[in-house]
Order: sequence, then structure tokens, then C-alpha cells
Amino acid sequence: MLPIAQQNQDIIQIIGFVLILAAIIVALVFLAVFFKFFRLWIQSKTTGARIGILDLLGMTFRKVRPEVIVRAKIMAVQAGITEKDGVTTRALEAHYLAGGDVNKVIRAMIAARNAKMTELDFRLATAIDLAGRDVLEAVQTSVYPKVIDCPKKGSGKEALEAVARNGIQLKVQARVTVRANILQLIGGATEETIIARVGEGIVSAIGSAESHYEVLENPDRISKAVLARRLDRQTAFEIVSIDIADIDVGQNIGARIQADQAEADMRVAQAKAEGRRAMAVAAEQENLALIEEARARLVEAEAEVPRAIAEAFESGKLGIMDYYRLKNIQADTEMRSAIARMGVPVTQQVRPQQAG
Repeated sequence: MLPIAQQNQDIIQIIGFVLILAAIIVALVFLAVFFKFFRLWIQSKTTGARIGILDLLGMTFRKVRPEVIVRAKIMAVQAGITEKDGVTTRALEAHYLAGGDVNKVIRAMIAARNAKMTELDFRLATAIDLAGRDVLEAVQTSVYPKVIDCPKKGSGKEALEAVARNGIQLKVQARVTVRANILQLIGGATEETIIARVGEGIVSAIGSAESHYEVLENPDRISKAVLARRLDRQTAFEIVSIDIADIDVGQNIGARIQADQAEADMRVAQAKAEGRRAMAVAAEQENLALIEEARARLVEAEAEVPRAIAEAFESGKLGIMDYYRLKNIQADTEMRSAIARMGVPVTQQVRPQQAG
């Protein structure tokens, strides 16, 4: 067996070897990390972005792309936007992890600073970006106003159609110049709302005109009437101007409506007349039925006459002379009826002689 001193010496050598190996491994890892982030660290150091090696390593662990944060911070620092303005490394990382576009936010802030738009700070810019709006485009639209066609191209309509009070249709094409309202980008209405409101205002302005000649002589009255209604309320844009690009005269809608109304009235009158005619025909048929019923009762009554005469003869209430007188009266009545049917005046009628 080895002496105890020898054994302790061997253990010390093993421990020393392990420590040296661990130190070499740590050094290699440090060198690997250093060389991986060396370029970004040098850029940060030379530009004053103040992002250290440990910060870059922490971004890797937090699943943040270090190059995105470093480039954004460098752009901000070079443009004079410092941590006092809220642009810190932690804030950039938080916005990146929230799904925002860090570079676009910084570019928007730089553009706003150059345009002297003091209302846009880092917090508002990140909120606009996370709301789904293009904050850079909004700043650009605020600096350089945007022109919107009304009606919108591709909507299937070539012009807005409105009718003046004299019934003449006008077809209007307008162009709306808008500027982005930074403070209303979150929760504000979009371009579609502006187009709809402007279209409604144009139709209302034309409809309030007494004649289409007034609109053709002074198209500017439409623009003034629409602008006076403040159609950009609660929208993400501010209307700068409304220009009438083209006006065309359409159909005579008033005359067509009157013709359609006259035709409808004629059909109603025809229907009422047809109803009255049907009621008259029904009344005539009812009268004919009553006449036939009366004739049936007359025939029935006449059939009872011979039987009454026979009963009178049997009972002795009617004699032979009475019977002859009755026959003469019947003959006289039949003759008068025949003469009346032939059209002979009553004064020329011949009165038959009565028997006995």
C-alpha cells in the first residue's frame, strides 16, 4: 500500500487537474460568447448604445434577437433619442417579446422627431404598433397628407350618385386629402369610414340643392358643406380638403319617378274599376235570380186559378155569366198587351166588346 502522504498528493493532483479543466472550459465558453457578440458589443460600445456582453447573453436566454435590439438602440442614439425618452434596452426587449416591430417603432420616432411631432413618444408609438397600425406609415401620412378617392377605386362604383330637388341625377367623383391623427390612431376609424362619411355628405349636399344647375355652377359649395359637418370626428385621420374631381349629369330621376307613380295610380284605378264592375255584375245576377224567383211564384199562382174557378162552380159562388165576363177581361188584357208589344199608341187601341 502507498503511504497516506502519497495518496493525498494524488488526490490533490486530480483536484487540480479538474479545476484546470473547468477553468479551460469556462474560458472557452467565455471566448465563444465573447466572439459571438463581439461585433455587436463593439458597435454598441462605439456608438454609445450602452449594451454590454452580459446584456447580450441575457437576450439569448430570453429568446430575443440581440442584433434587432442593438440596431434599434443604435438608430435611436444616433438620432438623439436617449433613455430619458423611454428608449431603454429593457423597453425594447419588452416590446419585441410582445410581438411588436422594434425597428419600425424607432424609425417612426426618428421621423416624428425630424418633423417636430412632439406628441409621439415611445409609449404611444409602441401602443400604436401593438394595436396593429403601421406607426411609421401614420407618421409619414401625418407629414405628407394622403389622397383618398371617393368612391374608392376597386369598389365597383365609378362615381357617387345623388339627386337634386328638381329630380336631376348628378354623378360626382371626389378626392379627399387626409392627414393622420396620431392621437386617434388607437380606436379611431379607418379610411373606409372617411369614404363613407364623405360620400354621405356629398349626397346630402346635392340633395339639398334646389336645382342641379346650382351644383354645376359652384361645385365648391359641396366641399364647404361637407367640411362643415366635421366628418373626421373619432377617426384616425384629419380631413385637410375635399376636392370635386368630376361632375356628370345623369338621368331625370324625378320624371321617371312621376311616370312610375302615374302608372301605379292608373293600375290602382283600373283595379278599383274592375272591382266595381264585378260588384255590378254580381248585383245584376242577383236581380235576375229575384226576377226568375218572382216568375216562378207567378206561374205557381196562375196554376191555382183554374182550380179556384172549378171550386167556385162546384160551390155555386160563380155562375156561367160571371165566367164569360172573366174570359172577356182576359181577352181584353191579352189584346192590350199584344198592341203594346207592337208599339201602337194607347189612344189607337181598339177596345173589344164585352160579352152580354
